[in-house]
Amino acid sequence: MFNKKKHVAPKATYREVWTKGDIATKLSFIIMGSNALANKQWVKGLAFLLSEIIFICWFIFSGISALSILSTLGTIKTKKVVYDAAQGVYVTKQPSNSVLILLFGVLAIILCIGMIYLYIVNLRSTRHNYVLKRDGEHIPTNMEELASLFDSKLHATLMALPLIGILFFTILPTVFMISMAFTNYDRQHPIAFSWTGFQAFGNVLSGDLAGTFFPVLGWTLIWAVAATVTTFFFGVLLALLIESKGIKHKGFWRTVFVIVWAVPQFVSLLMMAQFLDYQGALNGILQSIGLISHPIHFIDNQASPLVARITVIIVNMWIGIPVSMLVSTAIIQNLPQDQIEAARIDGANAVQIFRSITFPQILFVMAPSLIQQFIGNINNFNVIFLLTGGAPMNNNYNGAGSTDLLVTWLYNLTFGQEQRYNASAVLGILIFIISATVSLIAYRRTNAFKEG
Repeated sequence: MFNKKKHVAPKATYREVWTKGDIATKLSFIIMGSNALANKQWVKGLAFLLSEIIFICWFIFSGISALSILSTLGTIKTKKVVYDAAQGVYVTKQPSNSVLILLFGVLAIILCIGMIYLYIVNLRSTRHNYVLKRDGEHIPTNMEELASLFDSKLHATLMALPLIGILFFTILPTVFMISMAFTNYDRQHPIAFSWTGFQAFGNVLSGDLAGTFFPVLGWTLIWAVAATVTTFFFGVLLALLIESKGIKHKGFWRTVFVIVWAVPQFVSLLMMAQFLDYQGALNGILQSIGLISHPIHFIDNQASPLVARITVIIVNMWIGIPVSMLVSTAIIQNLPQDQIEAARIDGANAVQIFRSITFPQILFVMAPSLIQQFIGNINNFNVIFLLTGGAPMNNNYNGAGSTDLLVTWLYNLTFGQEQRYNASAVLGILIFIISATVSLIAYRRTNAFKEG
């Protein structure tokens, strides 16, 4: 018996669809949905047709204007008083609102791209119906098309609303923010601003902000590494300690440490800020037992930068260790005990078992999570903002303190006295580039990726 291969008809090219198709098929290249309507696929056809009509009306009455003015971001940059000869009076013209112009311009571009994609979908649908008709196969009816939305195309139906939300609440703000990096939008130009190319990038990387950017970047990377390593290492040690055979009431001890994590982070940080204050409980306790004679500045503006940085790392350990402890506990409980027992029979002590068996397997499982934690620590706004607020301030920095990360410095540039929105946008882009580069390189080097 020989297996007979089913003959698959070749797909038609768009040239063939145009030259050999009927009138409705040809019209679909100009009037979207024509072919679907001709084949009584009413819902699909009307959806395409109405989308095209609405887009054309919007484009004529609003889209062309939004795109044309996007190149200048408004022609009136300052308030002007001009003489209106027709009325014989002086008229005050307000500056153009470049923020709205940029926003609607970016939205217009996204809508145009979306319409192009919808037009391509229309052509693909037309070609599909043409091939079915050419080969004498059944063309789905309107009811069959609707039924497919809840069967073979259920994934597309369920993803439609989330994708629209991502488009308007993620992609649009992101493109808008990236666009601001190429303008002079700042305190001196709060309403009307212009395109300036890569000037804002130059200010951050080699201009007046470079003396702040590179030191803050260095501390951000040091902080991210230290915060990730300490919480992971001590979380693993805590999990090993609790899972030791001599420890009783393991569930109680796990619960005690999980409570720290269960409390909302901002509450814990605000409490720790009060605890570490110059007149806080910690200084009072240390003085009462005679360890210090004068209060220590831990996190205020009079603190040493080194002391403040060490303090935020320690406080982050208090918050982050329970998470690593929980994950490590789950891994330790599922380790192959036969390997550990074999190592003990061969004379390996606890340190050797941890170094050669336990730790490598924990690291193998948690490597992707550690990369995620590292990127999260680069953008760890809460710990710095709620604990120190960037203090102590550094006179050599422009709008940043000694404990500020790139993300908190970005916040200061946006909402502080500087109000350099373009520089903030540049920082946002650079933070994304750094995070994406580090995560991709690190993830591709993990054993979990290589063996996946």
